[in-house]
Amino acid sequence: MKLSLHRALALTAVSGLLLTGATACNRGGDSAAASNPKVVMALSTLNNPFFVEVRDGAQAAAKDANVQLDVVDAQNDSATQANQLANAQTSGAKAVIVNPVDSDASSASVTALTKADIPVIGVDRTVNNATLTSLVASDNVAGGKQAAEELAAALGKKGTIIVLQGVAGTSASRDRGAGFEEGMKAFPDIKIVAKQTANFDRAAALDVTTNLLQANPGVTGVFAENDEMALGAVQALGAKAGTDVKVVGFDGTTDGLAAIKAGTMVASIAQQPAKLGQLAVEQAAKALKGESVDATVPVSVVTVNKTNVGDFSK
Repeated sequence: MKLSLHRALALTAVSGLLLTGATACNRGGDSAAASNPKVVMALSTLNNPFFVEVRDGAQAAAKDANVQLDVVDAQNDSATQANQLANAQTSGAKAVIVNPVDSDASSASVTALTKADIPVIGVDRTVNNATLTSLVASDNVAGGKQAAEELAAALGKKGTIIVLQGVAGTSASRDRGAGFEEGMKAFPDIKIVAKQTANFDRAAALDVTTNLLQANPGVTGVFAENDEMALGAVQALGAKAGTDVKVVGFDGTTDGLAAIKAGTMVASIAQQPAKLGQLAVEQAAKALKGESVDATVPVSVVTVNKTNVGDFSK
């Protein structure tokens, strides 16, 4: 009996130590989670070099801010992104950064996150009919106007042009298009003969431009709402790009700047995608600490053409 009692006491002591150790480990894990909160960045697509740079800028900033950044790619599908945003909430994300595939379609998902007291930072594109903690974005309307002015100058303020539009429903496409049309009002001798979406995609823009050129053989200019579509237009134009037909893009990507150097593109309205990603993470980190967060964080854009492309090329 005495031996059994000693054994029982020993087992009880060991069990107590194990429980204490487990509790300590759990507390340590909670502490680690609190010091490195999870932030989910939901991007519309990583097939576009622009958003790769947004991601890279965010990842660098996450290291400095001591946050765990999980990046998910919706591949330009709004239903996929809705699932990703729902998963962010259930998987313990403390903040979410969203670059919506569709500014309207993402409203319900973002509203659900905010109701759960999860800060949501918009990057590059806004979310319609939802309240964002902060929006980090370029002034796309102003950029559209700058594109109009640059294309008009290249055309000698007269000619016929086509417009390649981005993903329907995105604020970036809407605002760039609105700014461009507003800017074109100053040039009555330039006529927009066709507008069609190419979904911010190079391959789609190649096909769309080819078809639009066949229907409008006298076109002298192209405005594309991003550089990927501008480069698709350049492919479709062949030897006419930069000579008979002037092309202006938007974003200032590496490939876009190379095309300006080569003379096949006239200009691009350069954004700072890495800066967008960096500032989005910084705003999320501030929100998690309970610090003051700016409702809007504007990031400047600049017209890049052959005169200053050397200052922007990497």
